[in-house]
Amino acid sequence: MAEDSLLRARKLLDAVDQLVLGKRREATLILAAWLASGHVLLDDVPGVAKTRLARSLARLTDLSFARVQGTPDLLPQDITGGPVYDMKTSELAFRPGPVFHHLLLVDEINRTTPRTQAALLECMEEHQVSADGVTYPLPDPFLVIATQNPVEMEGTFPLPEAELDRFLLSLSLGYPAEADERRLVEQFSRQDPLNEVRPVLDGDELKAMKAAAQAVAINSATLDYLVTVCRSTRQHPLIDLGASPRTTVRFAQLSRSYAFLNGRSFVTPDDIKELAPYVLAHRLVPSSSATVSRVSGNALVQQLLEEIPVPVEAP
Repeated sequence: MAEDSLLRARKLLDAVDQLVLGKRREATLILAAWLASGHVLLDDVPGVAKTRLARSLARLTDLSFARVQGTPDLLPQDITGGPVYDMKTSELAFRPGPVFHHLLLVDEINRTTPRTQAALLECMEEHQVSADGVTYPLPDPFLVIATQNPVEMEGTFPLPEAELDRFLLSLSLGYPAEADERRLVEQFSRQDPLNEVRPVLDGDELKAMKAAAQAVAINSATLDYLVTVCRSTRQHPLIDLGASPRTTVRFAQLSRSYAFLNGRSFVTPDDIKELAPYVLAHRLVPSSSATVSRVSGNALVQQLLEEIPVPVEAP
C-alpha cells in the first residue's frame, strides 16, 4: 500500500513538474504540507506561477478548486458563505462559499481586512464553518494556499500571529533558472498544457497517500531534536514570540510526509533541519533589537540550528 501511494505521489510530482517548470522541490513541500493536513503561504512577487501551481495540483488530483482575490472590501461571507433568502421557502438558507472546495487559493490575502482574515481561522484549523449556530464540515482533503506580495505593502493588512500560525509552511517560488525560463517561453507561449491536463489520481488515492505518510516512524532521538528546535525559539534573546506547541505537533506530521515523499519509512534529523526554516521563520516575532538590526526570521532559525547538536545514529 505504501509503495503504491509513493508511486502515485511521484507521478503527481512528475506531472506538476511539466506544468510548473523547475519547481519540483517547492511542489514537494506543498504536497508534504497537504499530506500533513496543513496549509501553505506563498510569499513572493507576482508572475512566478503561484496561482498556476495551485491550479495544477487541483487539476491533477481531480479535486474541486476555487480562487478568491483578496481586496479590502472582501467580506467574510464572500469566503465562507452565509444565509441567503430562499424565495421558494420564504426562509433563510445557508449558501456555501468558495471555502467549500478541496483546494482554496486566496490570492493576496494581506489585502483583505483583519475581519475577513479571521474568517479563515476556523476553516483552516477545524476544517469547518460555523454559521447561525450550525457547523458545516469542509471537504476532505482540504488545503488553503494563500499568497502575498512581500514588496508591495500599500493598502495591505499584515497577517496577525494567529493567522500565520495556521500556515504550516511559508515559502517562495522565486524566479526560474534561465534554462527553465527558456523552456517556458518555447512550450507555453502558444498553448498552455494546463488547459488539457488530465488527473493522475483522485481524492481517495490522496487520502490513502496521507495515511501512508503518517505511518512513517520518528525515533526517540529525532523526536527529541525536533522538540528541542521548536522549544529553543521560545528561549532565544532575539525572539519575543516563538513557535507554539501546535507548531511542534504539525512539524512532526510534516516531517513524516516529507520523509515519505523522499522514499523513506523514517524521519531523519536532516529532514528536521531542511524543513525548519519553512515551518518556523514566519511564526517568529523578532525582538526590537533584532528588528532594528534587520535580523530575519530565517537568519534566526539558521542560528538556532547551528547551536543545537544534531543526533547521530549509532553505527
